Amino acid sequence: MLDTLMNLVRDQSGDAIVNNPAIPNEQNNVAMESVMNGILGGLKQQANEGNIGGLLSTIMGQQSTSAQNPVVSGVMNNVTGQLAERLGISPQIASSVAAAVVPMVLSRLFSKATDPNDSSLDVGSIMTTATGNKQASGMDWAGMAQSAMADGKLDMNDLMRLAGGFMGGGSSGSSGQQSGGGLGGMLGGLFGGK
Repeated sequence: MLDTLMNLVRDQSGDAIVNNPAIPNEQNNVAMESVMNGILGGLKQQANEGNIGGLLSTIMGQQSTSAQNPVVSGVMNNVTGQLAERLGISPQIASSVAAAVVPMVLSRLFSKATDPNDSSLDVGSIMTTATGNKQASGMDWAGMAQSAMADGKLDMNDLMRLAGGFMGGGSSGSSGQQSGGGLGGMLGGLFGGK
């Protein structure tokens, strides 16, 4: 995934980085690496903050990759911070670079992940990177999202229902509480629990 992401950043960095007079040419590679690291950090931040549903629905194309999407906005903020810190440029310039590059890179990255004819990347790879847990790669994220989106949107109730069933636990007891592994086991596994 890292190679794919870096190639997408390079492809989208023309005017925003390479042709930007505020970024010296000798800093172009550092700027692109900062964008890539900022995107990775932003995706991880979304997962760590519990926004798995928003991240997954954005990957699956149910939410746009515009700056108005909270997932994209969060990633852009992370990229802005990386650029300002590593290059010593103003937050305004860093923000304009992030706004020009991040939505396009995420759009192309998520498009590749959901394209059945493109084997270079899949949803599981992105979710593994975002969550930091290899168990995420074995899950059928795309299948889960597609079945959950019968009502046209993916929400936390859909994720909870599907994840509980997917993990094989989660039968409801007489109190209506989920018991066994289910969602808690999956989320614990995704976020490093045992």
